[in-house]
Amino acid sequence: MSLLIAAILVMGLYLAYQRLMPVLAGSGCAAKGGGQMIALGAGQAGIAATIAGVAQRDHLPARAVTVAYAAAMQESKLQNLPYGDRDSVGVFQQRPSQGWGKRSELEDPVYATSKFFGALVKVPGYQRLPVYQAAQDVQRSADGFAYEQYQRMAAGMAVAFTGRSPHAVWCWYTQKISGTAHTGAASAGLAQAFGPLRARASADPGLLVQARGAREGWAMAAWLVAHALQYQISSVQYAGYRWAAPAGARGWARAVSPAPAGTIELH
Repeated sequence: MSLLIAAILVMGLYLAYQRLMPVLAGSGCAAKGGGQMIALGAGQAGIAATIAGVAQRDHLPARAVTVAYAAAMQESKLQNLPYGDRDSVGVFQQRPSQGWGKRSELEDPVYATSKFFGALVKVPGYQRLPVYQAAQDVQRSADGFAYEQYQRMAAGMAVAFTGRSPHAVWCWYTQKISGTAHTGAASAGLAQAFGPLRARASADPGLLVQARGAREGWAMAAWLVAHALQYQISSVQYAGYRWAAPAGARGWARAVSPAPAGTIELH
């Protein structure tokens, strides 16, 4: 029996590795949750982290994030599209003509996610509904069952990006990240998704962001790693772990000089 279990574990790791191989050839990200290793493009991971941030800001449960991911994967493959069916745009393919907002607003993932969650929380008992049904009650798609195919993947992503599983999101970039991190812009982007921050400058220069709890800390850390190229972030540290851009594909490792307790440190 033990040999059989070992063989199953080895096969599972091999299949996860094979799934990541096409992405490892270029820039990309990985999210580990719910027994899955999920390969994502860096842009997809950035949007996934933003969706999790808006949920954190609005005090919404992981179930809401799962529904949002299933909807976004079906509608746009988790991309911020400037086009779509008729006048649909953005991550959730929301239509200005249907009252979702202006086109320019819906092309902002934070705004689009806020509108999605605003509609989701009005669905009676959405946390108890099947994911596809909750998504359909918001989206009113022609084929509501299409969201079902992403339910398991979405649930695993929600575990990773909401911080329920620590150091579960990492990225790697073919373009070298060097020079000084754009800490001011990164702080502003983080605050737009997660709400007001308690942040202060650190040496080198860098930035220290105070987390209100472990889950928020890991969700913020995931957001920073997924936006590292945009803001030229070469390293992120939290809770005794460190992600470094030059070795990004290896994921998180134990930090030699950990950031102060309860803070995310980036450089």
